[in-house]
Amino acid sequence: MNVFLLLSYFSHFTNNFQKNATMIPKYRTRFNGEFSQEKYQKVSELIKEKCGHEAAFRLSESPIFLTKDFQQKLDDASQSIISQIKEMSDEELSKAIPTNCNVPNDTKKPHFVAIDFGICQDENGNVIPQLIELQAFPSLFGFQKLFEEVITEVYPFLNELKNSLPKDEYIQKLKQVIVGNEDPENVILLEIYPEKQKTAIDFILTEQYLGIKTVCLTKIKKEGKKLFYENDGKLVPINRIYNRVIFDELDKIEGLETEFDFREEIDVEWITHPNWFFKISKYILPKLKHEFVPKSYFLPDFPKAEQLENFVLKPLFSFAGSGVNLDPTPEIINQIEDKENYILQRKVNYVPLFEDINGQFSKAEIRLLFAWNPEEENPELLVNLVRMTKAAMVNVDFNKKDAIWIGSSMAFFEK
Repeated sequence: MNVFLLLSYFSHFTNNFQKNATMIPKYRTRFNGEFSQEKYQKVSELIKEKCGHEAAFRLSESPIFLTKDFQQKLDDASQSIISQIKEMSDEELSKAIPTNCNVPNDTKKPHFVAIDFGICQDENGNVIPQLIELQAFPSLFGFQKLFEEVITEVYPFLNELKNSLPKDEYIQKLKQVIVGNEDPENVILLEIYPEKQKTAIDFILTEQYLGIKTVCLTKIKKEGKKLFYENDGKLVPINRIYNRVIFDELDKIEGLETEFDFREEIDVEWITHPNWFFKISKYILPKLKHEFVPKSYFLPDFPKAEQLENFVLKPLFSFAGSGVNLDPTPEIINQIEDKENYILQRKVNYVPLFEDINGQFSKAEIRLLFAWNPEEENPELLVNLVRMTKAAMVNVDFNKKDAIWIGSSMAFFEK
């Protein structure tokens, strides 16, 4: 290539990157100028004050700011993905459910959809979303609303960008999906050893918002097809379960003793049904098509024409990034016995856009959290969750402990 053309291309790429890297400089400059460790500490203090519990995961010092154009791209990709899911048959989706994990009384649609997008860069330097994974499983619906409340209290200028539901309306929508017409006493949040989970703060907030109890799977009582939990010395019937148990992980817990098995026929309504954890998962990534959906293949179907070094190896059913291999080799592939339970997903280029107070940049991933009222045609986006990092994998567990602008946060969008 002619050296002048090369320099011209480099200049165009650099200018485009720098233009995008500012990502609403007005708000980034203001936030960084107002930031202090005292304010960061104040966020944690207010969270504990308002819910009586500290977050067990790292909170990023900063939210991220995204343009209206990027928000439109997220919306376009999300709506396309949801439409494609709705067109998939029950038979097609049910193939995702392992035989030993099939739970009776499945539902026509899930109650929750979480869609994760990496904030990436294309070959022209444009900032674009890229689908990383998706799941029909609830996430931090309670905590993220509190986090938004607290971060805007500490940094009042963020209210200029706030475009979310009022808290009362937000809670009411969650109640419609999770509690429905039931008495909250007969609805539980189900988890395994909830007090030991990193997301325990979300359980506490869910109790406060919805008036339901969090119950450990080991504490459930079973009589015939009915389930009960104990409250103040009396057995209370369970009619609805807001499920937070990762079903396929139960077999890995040594010494676990319970009175009922998920696969039993029981008289209860699941919110959301455990089968959807498998049906809307990495399993459907190879089936989705959109410009912001990187190409994926089931491992046995990986074409010889593709280059393995351009792909990430992922187990179909894993949580929080476990089992992901960023640099798979033929030797690693050959050692996998259950190849049907893996996919290869084309690598994407996460772009470090989010400048900290030291002039260093973080990458981020945004999770869009949808709740799906069974009476509605489509799910509704209620809140977002952001994970920031300076590490190779965008997951809070992979962050360096001494870095800043890393951990859990949320996005504010340009108006």
